[in-house]
Amino acid sequence: MPAGFHVIGKERVTGTLVLATFTAVLGSFQCGYNIGVINAPQKVIEQSYNTTWMQRHGGENPAPIDPPTLTTLWSFSVAIFSIGGMVGSFLVGVASEWFGRKRAMLLNNTLGFIGGALMGLSKLGQSYEMVILGRFIIGAYSGMASGLVPMYVGEISPTALRGALGTLHQLAIVIGILIAQIFGLDTILGTEELWPLLLGLTVIPTILQAILLPFCPESPRYLYLVCNEENKAKKSLKRFTGKMDVTDDLNEMKEEKRKMEMESKVSILQLFRTPQYRQPIIIAIVLHLSQQLSGINAIFYYSTSIFTAAGVEKPIHATIGAGAVNTVFTIVSLFLIERVGRRTLHLVGLGGMAVCTILMTVALVLLVSMFHISLPPSLFKYRWFIQIVEALPPPFLLFCDFSGPEGSRLSFCLFCNWPTAIVIYLPSKELLGPYVFVIFTVFLVIFFIFTYFKVPETRGKTFDQIAKGFRRTPSLLDREIKDAQTELEYLGSDTS
Repeated sequence: MPAGFHVIGKERVTGTLVLATFTAVLGSFQCGYNIGVINAPQKVIEQSYNTTWMQRHGGENPAPIDPPTLTTLWSFSVAIFSIGGMVGSFLVGVASEWFGRKRAMLLNNTLGFIGGALMGLSKLGQSYEMVILGRFIIGAYSGMASGLVPMYVGEISPTALRGALGTLHQLAIVIGILIAQIFGLDTILGTEELWPLLLGLTVIPTILQAILLPFCPESPRYLYLVCNEENKAKKSLKRFTGKMDVTDDLNEMKEEKRKMEMESKVSILQLFRTPQYRQPIIIAIVLHLSQQLSGINAIFYYSTSIFTAAGVEKPIHATIGAGAVNTVFTIVSLFLIERVGRRTLHLVGLGGMAVCTILMTVALVLLVSMFHISLPPSLFKYRWFIQIVEALPPPFLLFCDFSGPEGSRLSFCLFCNWPTAIVIYLPSKELLGPYVFVIFTVFLVIFFIFTYFKVPETRGKTFDQIAKGFRRTPSLLDREIKDAQTELEYLGSDTS
């Protein structure tokens, strides 16, 4: 066997595939890091905001920011990351088709570097506006990465390994969250002097990805299906697969391209009007919403505040513990995804989280609100279980299976993903108090029912096989039968 690749199952894992996957998921790591980094150092950053405010409004006794204004300013600093993500995700389709998957990721690092630099230099510049602007820009980077990474990894992965390699996107996110939480401890970087460094460290994976990407081949699917570059696609396939003969892989793409050329380009509105597009696009959108409206990302953003309100003595340590559990079980999902299947794991996760949110609500209402006592440590195992079951289902992986190479579908689904967690959680927390998790329970039950009846299993299927399952929907089949009957009647009358 030639050096440079290993065999997993029946598939060869080449060094090129390993390098390209690792390089791509550095973008996912960035997403996770910037989700988790703002949580632990909340108090010291708010103090810095106050210091900056008083320096600007000088005098002998400058007044600090009043609490409601400070809360609003902090909430905006957190939420603007999702706003940036929404903007960045909207550009994924255009960028991935104009520049290619690899070059789009390379250009996206410019946003990552600028955003990290602004946050890292904000204290030196005595400007909380730099933190907010940096959070917006790094959010835009993350929005782009959240689409480009799973798209690129999914397209370069062999069919039998697409599930396992696709899960690396989720794994890199949770590792990024965990590392950000650890670095945010007041014994490491979450201090009054070092918090800008904590936020600015995000430039390091950005620089590393920019260095490594030129050594990674472009996606062969992009080269052939979008650019019509058969020779380049063949070279790329050879590097990723380690095979000298890639005829079968190329023929699969040729058949997919032939079917794509028979279909006209469609707009966003036509995606919902045409039956063969409507079903996969609705499934992809609901899968994204099921991740956000499960409540898990709202918990990631505000877990320290939630634990503090619940009376936990060391809320940051509780947050890190939950993040560690999430990371471990995401690793477990790498080995389960191709054995159990995407749909099954997603159902397990949705059902488990629904039970957990009910238990969390009961615990918060009975123990905190009614009796005014802190939650015992054992009850936080329920919250950890939420982390566990969220790690198992990979909505991004199923979403990429359904999205295909067309940019409009990808951008629209990602655009729907980013704002939902904050939009739902913030007003719900104020309105419902300890009952805040009830709204997530309702969503989880709805998503479980939808997944059970509407989402097909994609394990072991090629992109063309997945698309074929949606092309011949009952309505289209009935129309074809009717057209065939009309043609036969016409031929019969003509013969007579």
